[in-house]
Amino acid sequence: MARPVEKAPKDLVHQLAIDRETIKKELRSQKLYTHFSINPRTKFHCITGKPNVRDIDMEGEEDQNLAKILGRKYLEPRMKYAFPQTEAQEIGWMTASLTNSDLHDPRLNFHRHSNEITKFMAHCSLHKERNPEK
Repeated sequence: MARPVEKAPKDLVHQLAIDRETIKKELRSQKLYTHFSINPRTKFHCITGKPNVRDIDMEGEEDQNLAKILGRKYLEPRMKYAFPQTEAQEIGWMTASLTNSDLHDPRLNFHRHSNEITKFMAHCSLHKERNPEK
């Protein structure tokens, strides 16, 4: 069995050169981004101030862009998008009835009908509720 090869101790000059090259690569690929906005998909928690201290920041005008973003967050998907975004949203996306609803059409409306037997049983059950057996 071969003996493990011992590694040479790290040279500080070589390690600093590697670090310098790494930082140079990172700085080359960095991009300064100055336009910040709120991610509408994250949860938004508002922390209230103390009850007996008047908050000076609350006296300004409301930011309309922020109000629009936060208001859109709580809309239902059909109000946000023109088409379903996922397979699950396709179920129930179109809620309009495909047929005309005619209340007098017996094929589409199944109202309760009563005959002699159902009237008799309804009367018996009502009589039992009023006069329970002892």
